[in-house]
Amino acid sequence: MTKKIILLSLCSLLLAPCSAVEAQQPTKVTRIGFLDNSTASGIAVLSEAFRQEMSKLGWIEGKNITIEYRFAESKGPSRLTELAADLVRLKVDLIVAASAPSALAAKSATTTIPIVMTSPPDPVALGLVASLARPGGNVTGNSSLSPELNSKRLEILKDAVPKLARVGLLRGAASSPQLKEIRPAALALKLKLEEIETQPNPKALESAFQTAKQKLVGAIMTIPGRRFFAERKRIVELAIKYRFPAIYPEKGFVDEGGLMSYGADYTDLYRRAAVYVDKILKGAKPADLPVQQATKFEFVVNLKAAKQIGLTIPVEMLARANKVIR
Repeated sequence: MTKKIILLSLCSLLLAPCSAVEAQQPTKVTRIGFLDNSTASGIAVLSEAFRQEMSKLGWIEGKNITIEYRFAESKGPSRLTELAADLVRLKVDLIVAASAPSALAAKSATTTIPIVMTSPPDPVALGLVASLARPGGNVTGNSSLSPELNSKRLEILKDAVPKLARVGLLRGAASSPQLKEIRPAALALKLKLEEIETQPNPKALESAFQTAKQKLVGAIMTIPGRRFFAERKRIVELAIKYRFPAIYPEKGFVDEGGLMSYGADYTDLYRRAAVYVDKILKGAKPADLPVQQATKFEFVVNLKAAKQIGLTIPVEMLARANKVIR
């Protein structure tokens, strides 16, 4: 009996150091790249939704995950290319691409690191994936369906603005996939589309609205994109200054005082991107995860903004809105 006690004591002593070493082993920290072509402050509301969902899924910054943020600050494709290459050099475990240009830059930089898109308008047309059901390669994520929704925005504008004949379209230089949808939609609605190419910075935006005034447009709409979203406050201020009825692709514009918005719930898309990140980090392959299309859409009307520009929104339109700000 005494020998057994001595043997057990020796085993305990031998095992104790091993247990202590195991307890001291640090938790593996996963490194994620977050690539966007706008600014940190401009998309803070969306990146925060992504972080919150990651936290719910057990991924805590500073504990088991590090997020390397890279923002191109609207400096163009070459800057995005540099930032994507930087993330690849860091050997991140995954890249979150928070815009279509970001996804294109990331895909050009790597064919092996998984890439999760948050909300590009048409990933197939952009060449990001082979198909929505079978993306193939290292890219998957969400699609915002923006091209199809542009037609609906035009319809809403025509219903809201009496005798509307001319619409000013604020767009960037790389908006061709969306223009393929919106140009025929304008013709079908008998609306003259004045395309105004601009950059999302204060001076260029002011010039764009002056151009719209010169072209005698009766209303304004913007092409969806993170760069315009980042400058939403300035765009809304200019629309009110020049007294243009305007419809926007995201609710965030209305939150800043804009007149109307119709589009996908981008906060939901960023949360869903986090779910795909979680799946991939736990072993799923991007090629096996179908690209998810937006399922939540919002039509929001701001009657305060309507009053500022002297516009009366039809009662039947208010009845269709998901939210009316009075």
